Order: sequence, then C-alpha cells, then structure tokens
Amino acid sequence: MKALLVLEDGFCLQGKSFTGDFETGGEVIFNTGMTGYQEVLTDPSYYGQMVCMTYPLIGNYGITAEDMESGRVHMRALLVKECCKEPSNWRSRESLPDFLKRWNVPGMEGLDTRALTRHLRINGAMRGVISTRDLDVESLRAKACALPSMEGQNLVPFVAARKPYILTADGPRDVQFDADGAYAWQGTGIPLLVYDFGVKWNILRLLAEAGFEPLAVPPSFTPDQARASGARGVFLSNGPGDPATLKDEIAIIRELVKEFPVTGICLGHQLIGHALGGTTAKLKFGHHGCNHPVKDLGTGRIEISSQNHGFHVVLDGLDDVEATHINLNDQTLEGLRHKTLPVMSVQYHPEAAAGPHDGRYLFERFHEMMKAALA
Repeated sequence: MKALLVLEDGFCLQGKSFTGDFETGGEVIFNTGMTGYQEVLTDPSYYGQMVCMTYPLIGNYGITAEDMESGRVHMRALLVKECCKEPSNWRSRESLPDFLKRWNVPGMEGLDTRALTRHLRINGAMRGVISTRDLDVESLRAKACALPSMEGQNLVPFVAARKPYILTADGPRDVQFDADGAYAWQGTGIPLLVYDFGVKWNILRLLAEAGFEPLAVPPSFTPDQARASGARGVFLSNGPGDPATLKDEIAIIRELVKEFPVTGICLGHQLIGHALGGTTAKLKFGHHGCNHPVKDLGTGRIEISSQNHGFHVVLDGLDDVEATHINLNDQTLEGLRHKTLPVMSVQYHPEAAAGPHDGRYLFERFHEMMKAALA
C-alpha cells in the first residue's frame, strides 16, 4: 500500500505501509541504534514522535515479552528502510508488523532513510505527516505545519503513573498506603520513591539490583506524601516532552531536594536542572541512539552511551552546581551534581538493555551517594 511522508518544509519521501491503512503525524526524529527496536517502540519518552531507524533492516529478531520497557507502544509511527516480516530468533513470539498492528501504530517501509536522516541532521527535527489516504504533498505539508511543536508540549500526563505501584516479574502491581500515608516497605533495600514521568522498566529493575527498594509514584506525589511514605530517597525518571512545561513538578522537586537525596535520568535530570536554577534548550535534532560518547569529568573515562532526548540542561551562572559528564559530539551537559546537597543526575541512559552498558556503574554511584547521605 503506497504511503507518503511529508515534512513541514515540504521534504517528501515515498514508501509503503506494512501495517495497513493510516494517517498520523508528529515530530520526526532518527535513531542510530542497530538493535533495540522493541525497547525504542516501548520507551514512553518517544511519545508523540515518528522514529526513523537508520539501520536498514528492522524486525529480524522479532518481538518478545521480556524486552518490553513498558506495557505498550508509545511512538506515533515507525519509519524504516526494510521491515522483516518473518523473524528468526528462538526468543521471538511475534513479528514486528503484528506487534505494531496490535497497538494500532503505523509502520512505513521503503523509505530512503539515509536521505531522511541527512535532511534532519542538516535542518533539524521537524513535524511531519505520513499517510496512505491522502497522497497530495501540499495537503500533507499543511497538516504537518498545523501540528504543535515539541517545544511547549507537556506530554508526561499521557504516559506517567496514575497511582503508586511496584514492578514485579508479572508486570506492575498497584500498592496501598496506610491511613497515615505510610507504605509497608519490604526491607529489600533503601526505600526509594521513583517519580514516574514515563519510566523504562529496566530502570526499576537495575535500581533494585543496586540495593534500592523502588516504589513508583505519580509525578504529582507531594512532598508531604513523600515524607509520610517512609521513603529515604527520591529518583526522577525519564519521560517525553518539553521539561520547561512541568512547572508544578519542578516546584515539587525544589522541595524534595531540601529533604531527600535525589537523583534522576534523562527527563529527571532536566527537571533537577530546572529545580536547581538552570534552564533547558532544544537540541537541533536530538540525541537518539546507542553510540554517543560521553566523558566522565571526574575520572576522565570515556563511555559509549545510549541516549534519547531532544532537550539539554544549561547551567550558566550556577555556582552550587557542577557538570560531571559532557557529550563529546557537541559538548552538551550529560551529568550534574550539587556541591553541597546529595543531588546528582545524568542525561543519558545507563540502564539501556539493548545498548552499551558502560554507564551501569552509575546505579552503584547513586546508591553510594544516598547511603552516605543517610549515614
């Protein structure tokens, strides 16, 4: 079935659908990962975006329940050069087309993904529309221009936790609090509140492995509720959209850092930056992939990292906050810590399941910081 992709500047590519009839739009970005398409599909941080995979063949190892990063697909559409319809892998339980159809998410193949990626690198991420129904370029361009920009969008409510839960081997399980707001911690590690703005499940798994007992809570969980819960630390998760729009959440974090050791990843890092007095700015085409070099400024160690973000933190003029990591491609901030408070965060994804594991040590560093603060 013929399909067109048209960007807001009129750039057009032809392809075909591998999921049936569709028309949808969103911010068009590219991801440079050779593997990990299932993790990308189920990462809540991609909400509202159409993702072009730069590797030419996607879907060859199928889909398996063990690789889910959340309970569903969140991106607006998947754009590939070639989709493998018959996967070959002993773990596979479903093909990529069937998986996307189950979640009613369009898949488009036959695209010149090299041309699309080059266009986005030169001109920046932009809005686009794909359609099998409307094949008029000017009509689709007008629809793309009518879409909201990613800047100024608060997308967290579409993916965040609505009530507290823990992650079990069978998936999320809701929990209850006592009448006074206390939670019955099981004593498996440092009691940790995970503010879920769209958390990836592997973050929760690795926090538990590192010596925490993670309890996921909604972004609106108040400082009073945090105190009453009996938690000893706070973690802020990844998530989608423009961090500057989360005014209420930033105000909550500003109070939390006064009383708890706090750390975060990706959107959580950006929100910590805002709470400590910094700002965020939109990147030209974002960092999306598994091959971004990051330098740990404390050790001089170079890590290859997995990343997925369209905004970055700016710390200009903040005397109490220092950079801990930088991106070696564009020198943007990849990590920070407060000089006197037990607060630290990173922009990239040390929990990446399909990507490099160079940053896994950060979960131990988070644990060491919180343990020292609570001593």
